[in-house]
Amino acid sequence: MAMEQLGASTMLVLLLAFIYLVLRLRRKTSKPHTLPLPPGPAPWPVVGSLPEMMLNKPAFRWIHRMMEEMGTDITCVRLGGVHVVAITCPTIAREVLRKQDATFASRPLTFASAAFSRGYKNAVLSPFGDQWRKMRRVLTSEIICPSRHRWLHDRRADEADNLTSYVYNLATAAKGSSSGSGAVDVRHVARHYCGNVIRRLLFGRRYFGEPGRRDGGPGPLEVEHMDALFTSLGLLYAFCVSDYLPWLRGFDLDGHEKMVKEANATLNRLHDAVIDERWGQWKSGEKKELDDFLDVLITLKDAEGKPLLTIEEIKAQSQDITFAAVDNPSNAVEWALAEMANAPEVMAKAMEEMDRVVGWERLMQESDIPQLSYIKACIRETFRLHPVAPFNVPHVALADTNVADYHIPKGSHVILSRTGLGRNPTIWDEPLRFIPERHINMTTDDVALTENELRFISFSTGRRGCVATSLGTAMCMMLFGRLLQGFTWSKPVGLAAIDLSESDHDVFLAKPLMMYAQPRLPVHLYHAAAI
Repeated sequence: MAMEQLGASTMLVLLLAFIYLVLRLRRKTSKPHTLPLPPGPAPWPVVGSLPEMMLNKPAFRWIHRMMEEMGTDITCVRLGGVHVVAITCPTIAREVLRKQDATFASRPLTFASAAFSRGYKNAVLSPFGDQWRKMRRVLTSEIICPSRHRWLHDRRADEADNLTSYVYNLATAAKGSSSGSGAVDVRHVARHYCGNVIRRLLFGRRYFGEPGRRDGGPGPLEVEHMDALFTSLGLLYAFCVSDYLPWLRGFDLDGHEKMVKEANATLNRLHDAVIDERWGQWKSGEKKELDDFLDVLITLKDAEGKPLLTIEEIKAQSQDITFAAVDNPSNAVEWALAEMANAPEVMAKAMEEMDRVVGWERLMQESDIPQLSYIKACIRETFRLHPVAPFNVPHVALADTNVADYHIPKGSHVILSRTGLGRNPTIWDEPLRFIPERHINMTTDDVALTENELRFISFSTGRRGCVATSLGTAMCMMLFGRLLQGFTWSKPVGLAAIDLSESDHDVFLAKPLMMYAQPRLPVHLYHAAAI
């Protein structure tokens, strides 16, 4: 009888212990889920909403269309095992990148980001951790700092001069006279200006190959470089199936991996030749003075006087810098000129400001930028209405959290919609119209290209935001300003208006902008600009 009682007692204790553990475990697991996930499509087992995504390419338009149909500013789409949370509301965006910046401080691990960062050795693409901290510190303290910005001012000025001269040569070549008006591919000009600037700052050279094209334009290697750069940028975080179902990696079902490898191989071939040569020059003692960003990266020392960066880290960070510099300024200026070609009153107002601030007897310089408020407003309006990409670079949640009264699971990819924020009708009146005046503050003349309230995204914000706002502002404004100051722009003959349609596959202008440029300054200024 005693044994039976002991057995019953033991069973009761074990049962109570089991119930306690179950309840305790249930509390632990259910606590984060007291709030629902953001609204979104019902996922399939294992694959989530990947079938719908594959049937509704491009994915970014499908996500935006779905959000509009649901009438929501935040959505959660499960792709494979990953919750992808898209946001189009500035208030919610500020909650993510301000209030909970530390929680959303990581990056996704994808095939493309791993390839382009050489295994996450750079700053922008690396997940949260010691390597990211190290490379971010290098960027902020040694590369994108006020002293370095001033140090390389003359390189940027040279490329602005080359831009002016190059467009002049394009404009006059067809007509054979200094007063002619020739067709100019604005996209080609804008992208190669950006490529020239970053190659001069990073590598100390405009050309990879033999220096000099007589008209100042790119050679074959520079064209190859820019094509590979823009291909790479288009492949980063491109909603690739194998990034959400990693066991499919290697099968390359959509050709994504092959395209990444080819673009990356081109960039590595062009960059590595320069970096390997320079590395050898410093190691042999042949080079002793700093001339550009590459020299800075190579010569950095740690606390013990040893090289701070490996050559692989230098190569990864060099590609990081290049990626960050080329697409935003070139896209903004192409779209701005396209919009202004259809709005002659805006063009006239911008030209009036340029003539009043800078005049006709000298070329615009970076020192003029603070006084060009309306022209900066035109660029801000372009960032708002025509962002360079549909979403910003994804942020990964480092822990379970709540945003806007919704549960966001650890590991979620949070993407802020650049188009959704900038075109949000609850924030902007007539959101699809190009109205630079909306950015003019009547109480101050100061207009900045940054947007700290996240009503649109220009350079992003937070600890994973762009650290190179000074360089980005200078490149945007010098490109745009020199094109406005140096030339009168007109639509091709017989064309009533520029087609402002977006591409089917991205948010660039569907067709490269072709405009006629007529020189408007004294001829000697264009010749003085040639270098």
